[in-house]
Amino acid sequence: MLIRKLFKFESAHIVRNCSSDRCRRSIHGHSYKVEVLLEAHALDQGQMVYDFGLMKGTIRDVIDAFDHAVCFWDKDDPEYIRLCRQFSARWIALPVSPSAEQFARLFFVAIDALLGQTQMRNGESDDVRLHSVIAHETDTGYAQAFREDAYNPRMGEIRLTDIVFSEQVKAEWQDPAMMDKLLAGERFVNPAVPLQVPLD
Repeated sequence: MLIRKLFKFESAHIVRNCSSDRCRRSIHGHSYKVEVLLEAHALDQGQMVYDFGLMKGTIRDVIDAFDHAVCFWDKDDPEYIRLCRQFSARWIALPVSPSAEQFARLFFVAIDALLGQTQMRNGESDDVRLHSVIAHETDTGYAQAFREDAYNPRMGEIRLTDIVFSEQVKAEWQDPAMMDKLLAGERFVNPAVPLQVPLD
């Protein structure tokens, strides 16, 4: 079974080397929608694949990091990067170009890591996993990344250590040390749930 959670954010970027002149030469913004799809072959004690409320924690924080932020490819012109960092409190440096395709892959890699380090405590199936991520850049265009896309070196390697969040972005997370914990391999622990209805 698949479940889907929709997130939204506003962000600005330049997509270097693309065919559209406006996109490759001018900073511009989009109202993004990101769909996170999880899958499992069994349900938890609440008869869910994964509680939507749990997705409002670290998963939401990773996506919300991009809201009202300027995103740039870390290979871009150093002066452009310097100015982005100087004039925006919220910025994110990426190891890939901030296209819809790379956003979908990047969110997949980050959310996959978060789920892999999360201790689930409500009888979730061992096979709860990230199915895909869809990044809508506009109402008419989106990119969908699956596991084989997210880790495909032909599309550019995405390592979490290469994603740099500004101090303001990190300060607004529920846990400002979230990324440090993720990189250190620390566990994220979901809340324990007391049973209200006995299970057979």
